[in-house]
Amino acid sequence: MIEFHLDARSGVSPYLQLVQQVRHALRLGILAVGDQLPTVKDVVATLAINPNTVSKAYRELEYEGLVEARQGVGTFVVRTFGESTLAAQGPLRDELAAWLDRAREAGLDEEGIEALFRDTVRAAVGRTS
Repeated sequence: MIEFHLDARSGVSPYLQLVQQVRHALRLGILAVGDQLPTVKDVVATLAINPNTVSKAYRELEYEGLVEARQGVGTFVVRTFGESTLAAQGPLRDELAAWLDRAREAGLDEEGIEALFRDTVRAAVGRTS
């Protein structure tokens, strides 16, 4: 089961952070079809946020066709972003970890690494458009 966390410094609204975390978990294969999301009550207790915030996130995910709310039972994953799993991504993860080590050795801090990564992704996406 996914465990949510919030970053008050991110500038991203709490409901959208929850949505992004579910999407991320689906992309990585952490969540699969049939998995249940934490109940609104559990998320509220863990994160100390308004229940409406959690409900809004779950409604957004339901609108996108990723989850389905079942009255009295909970919210369940009904669609993912593909067949990719953490195991299938293992070699890529290993290569990325090695690259991160090299980036740190080159003197980049976390913010520098993230900036370089984002810039490279943008450039690569621009080449495929």
